[in-house]
Amino acid sequence: MDAITVGQFELVHNAFSFAIAVMGAATIFFFLGRSQVAAPYKTAITVTGLVTLIAAYHYLRIFASWEASYSVLAGQVTATGVKFNDAYRYVDWLLTVPLLLVELILVMRLSQAETMAKGTKLGLLAALMVILGYPGEISGIPGTRWLWWSLAMIPFLIIVYDLFVGLKKSIASQPESARGLVNAARWLTVLSWSFYPVVFVFPMIGFTGGAATTAVQVGYTIADILAKAVFGVLIYMIAVRKSAADLQAEAPASGRKPGANAHA
Repeated sequence: MDAITVGQFELVHNAFSFAIAVMGAATIFFFLGRSQVAAPYKTAITVTGLVTLIAAYHYLRIFASWEASYSVLAGQVTATGVKFNDAYRYVDWLLTVPLLLVELILVMRLSQAETMAKGTKLGLLAALMVILGYPGEISGIPGTRWLWWSLAMIPFLIIVYDLFVGLKKSIASQPESARGLVNAARWLTVLSWSFYPVVFVFPMIGFTGGAATTAVQVGYTIADILAKAVFGVLIYMIAVRKSAADLQAEAPASGRKPGANAHA
């Protein structure tokens, strides 16, 4: 274990604690928020809640592993001999990263064929990206880390291309009131996901010892909060606006006033 200062230990400790609170609160919000959207968007909100629920669970495990790895006594931090388990992050990402793309596809309410095709393709690419990154994450050899980082970037770049080119026509077909939010969700996905490979290379570009450990753990935590909880709020807002747009479109045919409440 790398030697760290009390300040570094507490910074990481507090970052993990904050992530648990954010993911837990987000999960409650999303599950309760299902009642505020129309039936076609409930599955997307359910997946959003599952993402933050899985993340909250794994951050509890990460938090416990961090506490078990170090002992703080008399202003000194010493390693206990228990290895900090980085695998919790990758297990979490293997489950949640594909689901993040699936929830975006679901809330767009594409045709069944397009939903299946794009959801399967992007989900598998996301899982492959995580799997390729793990061997580099656990390696202390710079050359090995760079190799696996490069391999993981291949599916990442394909995902980015598909989000900006493959979904272009699909975004144009969204209701005008939700189109900007869908585009914002797409940008947030790309920008927040871009933070992960940057954090990955911190130990390879001059960060060493406790500074590298702290930068990586805090960096990944910030990226997780943006990519899961904040992204989830955008998905919820898209679902609410699309529910309202669907209601307005149906109102003339049913004789209801456009402002009538028809949320499920």
